[in-house]
Amino acid sequence: MAVKGRKCHQMKASSSRAAPPHATSSATPPAASPAESTAGSRAVSTPPASPAAGKPAPRRPGRPSGGVGGAEQRERLIAAALALFARQGIVDTSLAAIAREAGVTPAMVHYYFKTRDQLIDVLIDERFVPLRSAMGGWLEQYPDDPVAALTALTQRFVEVAQAHAWFAPLWVREVISEGGLLRQRMHERYGYEQQLAAHEAITRWQREGKLNAALEPSLLFQSLLGLTLLPLATAHVWRDNLVPRRVGAEEIARHAVALITQGIRPA
Repeated sequence: MAVKGRKCHQMKASSSRAAPPHATSSATPPAASPAESTAGSRAVSTPPASPAAGKPAPRRPGRPSGGVGGAEQRERLIAAALALFARQGIVDTSLAAIAREAGVTPAMVHYYFKTRDQLIDVLIDERFVPLRSAMGGWLEQYPDDPVAALTALTQRFVEVAQAHAWFAPLWVREVISEGGLLRQRMHERYGYEQQLAAHEAITRWQREGKLNAALEPSLLFQSLLGLTLLPLATAHVWRDNLVPRRVGAEEIARHAVALITQGIRPA
């Protein structure tokens, strides 16, 4: 019993020495074991990481990440829109259809283009205006040589159509055709400046005796478009079935120039 008493006295003394200076209340919890103390010190010095620590904040569905990736995503959507517009027309193409074509959510399309009208304006500014500029300059380059000028214009039509697979079918469907939505929007924004300039040049060349007077000036520009872009846009229909040998863009351009400048008479 004496031994037990001494042990109890020693345990009480040890317990009182282990208690922190400010822990005077009788409700103070007992001292932790060495393992618990070690674990506790680690918990204080390094708080446990939350499940979301080190991970980027979740994005809303369809919202692009921005930067280079965002620019590439926008170009992808424009390419999908052009492909669909050329294949089935603007009126029959919704933003949801463009999302499916591009393999993204509709929210992604709406992030970049709130409406289809806004998308059309972007296509005009970023695709058609640069191509329009690329096809210009033929009058300035050959002001007094109608054959050279019309040849250059024809070749530029074909070059642009070769570089951009969507151009010829979209032009035939939406620009040349009556009631095309793209045609209406382009004329609203840019008018008929190019066509008027071509008309005036053709009329002047006829007055000067440099061009066949029987040609209708208002139809010659459209005739060149039809002779080049229409065959290119419908090549998948006639190239393999009706033409005995492969006819490409170069042959189409040569045929159009010969028909315009020499007609059907033997050279």
